[in-house]
Amino acid sequence: MSYIKELMRSIPQVGKVEWVSVRPTARGEVMPLEAVEAQEGKGLVGDHYSGASGTRQVTLIQAEHLAAVAYILKMDVIDPELTRRNIVVSGINLLAFADQQFQIGEAVLEMTGLCHPCTRMEENLGAGGYNAMRGHGGITCRIVKGGKIKVGDAVRLN
Repeated sequence: MSYIKELMRSIPQVGKVEWVSVRPTARGEVMPLEAVEAQEGKGLVGDHYSGASGTRQVTLIQAEHLAAVAYILKMDVIDPELTRRNIVVSGINLLAFADQQFQIGEAVLEMTGLCHPCTRMEENLGAGGYNAMRGHGGITCRIVKGGKIKVGDAVRLN
């Protein structure tokens, strides 16, 4: 194995789940939760994406990126509900999970791609919200192994 591949498989940091939510309908309200059940091959119980797509079963965003977007938009903070992501994590670089599986609570996820912003970001964050979120939108994942995910859970390379 090359040294760069070895480095990519070494993520000593452990992140933390800061916030969890589901969206029961496509354009409906975001429902913050203390915990959610991840179903293998389906998605999060109660989320409108559950069972709909193999690549976007869960969306995650870094808390640190919410702070960056807030700074760009000259806001104090950004309420995670406004980004419409399922899970906010802190303390670990989500992009480091590319092509790898990681554990979050009891569940094991696999990154499937980037979670690009939608036009709702302009509505939710105000003028410039869409462009502020570009590069900061987080990741999409599929559920490899189901289990409970709750606020405070560890996020680490599997």
